[in-house]
Amino acid sequence: MADTADQKKSTHRRRVRLLPPPAWWPLPAAALLGLAAGGAYGVLKAPEYAATSYVVAVPDDTTEPATALGFAQAYARIATSSSTLAYAQPRAGIGVQKLRTQVRAETSPESPMIAITGTAKSAGEAADIANAVADALSLSSNQAAKNTGVQLLLFNQAVAPSDPASASPALSGAVGLCAGGLLGGLWLLARPAARRREEGPVAEAEVETVEEYASLPAQGEPAAAKEKESVR
Repeated sequence: MADTADQKKSTHRRRVRLLPPPAWWPLPAAALLGLAAGGAYGVLKAPEYAATSYVVAVPDDTTEPATALGFAQAYARIATSSSTLAYAQPRAGIGVQKLRTQVRAETSPESPMIAITGTAKSAGEAADIANAVADALSLSSNQAAKNTGVQLLLFNQAVAPSDPASASPALSGAVGLCAGGLLGGLWLLARPAARRREEGPVAEAEVETVEEYASLPAQGEPAAAKEKESVR
């Protein structure tokens, strides 16, 4: 009896060890993986700073305000052109190709103001880039002010920011957590069909095993009685 109990315990232990993981395990696994990846990206990536300077298009006495608004849109498009960046290169201290990747110009359809933003690994360099491009745009556009009737004036200079514009490690980790959880959930939604196809043959094999086990004679029951029951 003791041997039988020990055998049952060992069988139960083997069954417990062979239990498959829960069906929803990809969701927390993907979320944790995304959290780790996002946090590592936020820690390893160097912070990036952004500074913005503003220039405004001002019409002269003979020009309508709507004309200044249209020229502001045009000047915003040429703020990152090669000619403007060539003017800004000496003050910015970097090449034209690199300068083009670190500056952007934006404007509003309702205002004749142009926002020029410089980005860099340091706060001071970001402010220098924004101010250099703003000054270069003003100088180059004002050379044609007599013909256009619109002059660009510096409205506000960029100052070195105190905080980086790039995401913090905590924010990067949160974004990675959400992205990982989303991917894990999508994987779970796409999994049931394949899982049913895999579990179908296993379920049939279990039914056959149960039927075979039920057809065997019970322990201690005479074989003759089983034969009589089968004859009946």
